[in-house]
Amino acid sequence: SEEEEEEWEPKRKVASKRRLPKNPESKPKKAAAPRSTVIRKRTRKTAVKEDAPLMENEVKQEKYEEDFTFDEPPLKRIKSTTCPQGKPVKHPGSTKHQEELEMNWDIVQALSERTNIEPWVCANIICLFRDENTIPFIARYRKELVNNLEADALREVQQTLEELRTVAKKTHATIQKIKKEGKLSGALLTALLNCKTLDELDHVSAPYKTGSKGTKAQRAKQLGLEPAAISLIENPVELSLFSYIKPNVKGLTTIQEVEAGVQHILADMFFIFWVFCVSSVFAIYVCTQILAINRGENLKILTVKVNVPDGVKNEFCRWCVNERWRPKRYAKPELMNILHNSVEDSYKRLIYPLLCREFRSKLTSDAEKESIMMFGRNLRQLLLTSPVRGRTLMGVDPGYKHGCKLAIISPTSQILHTDVVYLHSGQGFREAEKIRRLLVHYNCSTVVIGNGTACRETEAYFADLIMKKYFAPLDVVYCIVSEAGASIYSVSPEASKEMPDLDPNLRSAVSIARRVQDPLAELVKIEPKHIGVGMYQHDVSQTLLKATLDSVVEECVSFVGVDINICSEILLRHIAGLNANRAKNIIEWREKNGPFISREQLKEVKGLGPKSFQQCAGFIRFNQEYIRTFCSNQQTKLAAEGHTLMAKADVQVTSEKWGKKKSKPAANVAVRPNPLDQTSIAEFLSSLWTFPCERRTGIHFKLDFHLLFFMTDFDKPDFKRSIVCLEDLSIGTVLTGKVENATLFGVFVDIGVGKSGLIPIRNITETKLSKAKKRRSLGLGPGERVEVKVLNIDIPRSRITLDLLRVL
Repeated sequence: SEEEEEEWEPKRKVASKRRLPKNPESKPKKAAAPRSTVIRKRTRKTAVKEDAPLMENEVKQEKYEEDFTFDEPPLKRIKSTTCPQGKPVKHPGSTKHQEELEMNWDIVQALSERTNIEPWVCANIICLFRDENTIPFIARYRKELVNNLEADALREVQQTLEELRTVAKKTHATIQKIKKEGKLSGALLTALLNCKTLDELDHVSAPYKTGSKGTKAQRAKQLGLEPAAISLIENPVELSLFSYIKPNVKGLTTIQEVEAGVQHILADMFFIFWVFCVSSVFAIYVCTQILAINRGENLKILTVKVNVPDGVKNEFCRWCVNERWRPKRYAKPELMNILHNSVEDSYKRLIYPLLCREFRSKLTSDAEKESIMMFGRNLRQLLLTSPVRGRTLMGVDPGYKHGCKLAIISPTSQILHTDVVYLHSGQGFREAEKIRRLLVHYNCSTVVIGNGTACRETEAYFADLIMKKYFAPLDVVYCIVSEAGASIYSVSPEASKEMPDLDPNLRSAVSIARRVQDPLAELVKIEPKHIGVGMYQHDVSQTLLKATLDSVVEECVSFVGVDINICSEILLRHIAGLNANRAKNIIEWREKNGPFISREQLKEVKGLGPKSFQQCAGFIRFNQEYIRTFCSNQQTKLAAEGHTLMAKADVQVTSEKWGKKKSKPAANVAVRPNPLDQTSIAEFLSSLWTFPCERRTGIHFKLDFHLLFFMTDFDKPDFKRSIVCLEDLSIGTVLTGKVENATLFGVFVDIGVGKSGLIPIRNITETKLSKAKKRRSLGLGPGERVEVKVLNIDIPRSRITLDLLRVL
C-alpha cells in the first residue's frame, strides 16, 4: 500500500509537488496520491538545493572560486571580452523554455550537471538547437550566447541533450505501456519520472515488461507475504510465519518457502532503496584500456570482473539492520536471521550486479566518447591541412606486381593523363624515361606518392632520379601522403559518377594527387571512419561515431568556406544549413542560370528557406574574377544575338522578406556583385536576427581554425633510404617521420619501415613542440613531420618505441 511504501523512504523534505504527464487519463486520483513517497536518487547536490535553497548562491560562488575538485571536473568557464566573468547573456526564448515531455527533473540543470557547463549557457544552447541553428553557425556567430564555447564542447552538449531527451521519450512510452496494462501506481509513476538514465529506467521497468514472470519479490507478494515482511519490521512480536503456510499453494507449502518469500520481499526493498536513495559515486579514470578490455572479453580471450571493496557491503548491511530497518520492537533470533539473510541476498543477488553494470557502463560510455572526440580532433586537423595551389601534380599509387598507377592533374584538378609503370620488376630504367617525358610534357614538377604497399621503394626510386637531376630542366620534388580510404573511394558510386571512364585502380592515383592540391575537397568524399585516423572506431557506438564525424566535416567545410560557383555537390552537402537535396538544387540552379553573383540569389533556389539561408550564407564565397570572366564570355555571346548583357552593376536587388509563398524575381532586375561576398563576414546576418548584444558594425575576418602546414619541405626525403624494414633499425637511431594517428596514450609515426612507431604520451613535452603547438595543446596531429629517436625495438611483436626530439 502507499502508506507502507512511505515507511521505506529516508526522512527528508520533499522539494515540491511532482509534475505528471500531460495526458489527463494518467493523472491518479487525489485520494490515492502518495503524500511523501518521492523516490529519487539523492546526491549531495540535490540535498543542498532542496534542504537549503537560500544557500544556493553561496554554494555556487564557493564552487566558482575553486579551480579543481577531487570528485568532478570544474565548470567550463571561458572568459571573453564580451563576457569577462562569464556573465549570463540570455537568449530571447531561454526564460520560457519547456520540454514537450516533462520529467521530475529540469533538463537545463541536468544538462549542466552532466557537462559541467553553466546553466545559463545550457539554456541558451537548448534554445539555439531548438531554432535549428547548426554548430558551425553557433560557434562563429552566437559566441556571446554560449560563452565562447568551441565546436567540440557544443557537440558534447548536443549529444548529452539527445541522451536526456531519449530517456524522457522512453520513460513516457513505458508509462503509457504500464498504464495500459493496469499496473501503474503513484509510487511507480514517481519512480519512473525520476529516472535520468536508460539504466535507471531499465531497473525500474524490468518487472513490468511484457512476458516477464516478475521478480522473486513480486511473486512472493502475489502469494500474500508482503504483510509478513512489513510486520517483521513494524511489529515482529506478533508475527507468526507458520500462519502463512498453505500446503495446497505452491510457494507456501513449508516454513522454508515462506521464509524465502519474506526474504525476497525484504531484499527487493533494500535494492529499491539503493537504486533511488544511495548515490553510487565512483572515482572513474577513463583510459583507452577499457575499450581494449571490452574487445578482449568479446573475443573470449579475457574474463573481466569488477572488485567492489568488502567495506561497501559490510557498511551497507550494518546500516540496514542496525539503523534504517532495525525492528521497532524485540524480534526473535530466527526473524533477525531472516533480516540478515535478506540484506546479504539483496547485496549479492541485486546490488552487486547493479554496481558492476553501472561501473562498466560508465567506464565504457566515457571511453567511447573520449575515443570519438579524439577521432574528431584528428579528422579536423587532417581536413584543415594547408592545400598546395597552382601546381600540376603527378599522383603515384605504388605497387609491385600490378605496377605503380600514375595520374597527372592540372592546377584546377582536371585529369590530364593516367598511366601504369612497373618500377620494381626490373624495368625501372626504361620506365624512368616514360616518367620524364610525362613530367616535361605537362610541365609537372611535383610528385605525390601514396604511403601504401611499395611506398618505401618508390620513394627511393624517385629520390635517386632527383638526386641525379634526371628530370632536368625541371626541378622535381616529391612528398608522401596518406592513401587511407583511396581504394574504397575508387570503387564507390561517387567515384564512378565523377570518373566514369577511368579504371578504379587509376582513380586512386587521382585521389592521392588531389589530397595534396585540395585536401578538404577530396577527403570529404570518403566516409570519415575509413580515413585512418581513429582509435577503436569499430568498438564504439557507430551511430554516435557517424554523427560526430559528420559534424566535424560540416564544421571544417563551413569554417573554411566554399566557392559556390565551382565547388562540387559533395562539398556543398557539408555546408551548415544544406543537405543533399539543397545542394542538388543549387547545382541545378547554377547549370540553368549561370554563376551566382551574390548571396541574395541563394533565396531563389528551391527548398532553401530563410533558416537555411541564415545558416549557410556566412560560409559561402564568390570569386569575383571567375564571375567577371563568365560575364565577359556571355557578353560576347549575347552581343551577337542583339541581347543586352545583364550588367551586374548599377541595379541592386532590395532585400525581400520570405512569406508563405516566395515570389519569383523579376526577369529584368539585375544583381550587383558584392565585393564582401568573397570574404567571411557576419554583418549581413544581423538583418535576419536582431539581437541586443550582437555587434551590428564592423566586419569579422578572423578565421577560427588552425591550419596544418606539412607540405613545405618537398625536397627533403621523409625516410632514410638505408632503412626500409624493421630489422634495419637499431636503438638510438635518429629518424624523420610523419604522424599517422594521435591517440590518448601516444602518437603513431610512420618512419618508413612498414610499421608505425609509438611515441608514448609521456615523451611529448612542451619543450619539444613548436611555438604554435605550445599555444594550443601538447598534442600532435596527423600529417606533421617530426624527428624521433628509437628507444626500443620488439621484432617478434613488431613494436617500435620512439622518443620525440622535435617537430619539424
